[in-house]
Amino acid sequence: MDIKQLEQIIALMEASSLSELEITEKDSRIHLKRELTQAATAPVHVAQPVVTPEPVAKETSKSKHSGHLVKSPMVGTFYRSPSPSSPAFVEVGQAVKKGDVICIIEAMKMMNQIEADKSGVIEAILSEDGQAVEFDQALFTIV
Repeated sequence: MDIKQLEQIIALMEASSLSELEITEKDSRIHLKRELTQAATAPVHVAQPVVTPEPVAKETSKSKHSGHLVKSPMVGTFYRSPSPSSPAFVEVGQAVKKGDVICIIEAMKMMNQIEADKSGVIEAILSEDGQAVEFDQALFTIV
């Protein structure tokens, strides 16, 4: 099992109400366990209504923008800058090259740098800083 698969499994576990998961493949075994308290599960229930309206807005955004969609490779929290006091990685209208870091997605307390998968100009930023994003959710358009 590679690290990307493991990250996806962890992100899915974090987004669900699972408290324990065990996977066995050929010669490897992964056992994930976490304690769920009512305080820990409450934010998940509160966050879901906030996430629900976003796809409607994104559908509208997709119709307005004709560029290449950069999508989230995982479930997590979207950040436009490396820290609250730092400038954003990219702004609308900024030129980017393939491989440039354009945002961070935090999943399981790990900061994952998301890179542009093509060169071009940032046409739109489709997610809000500090908001939860889903796997395969559109984050940017590049033209």
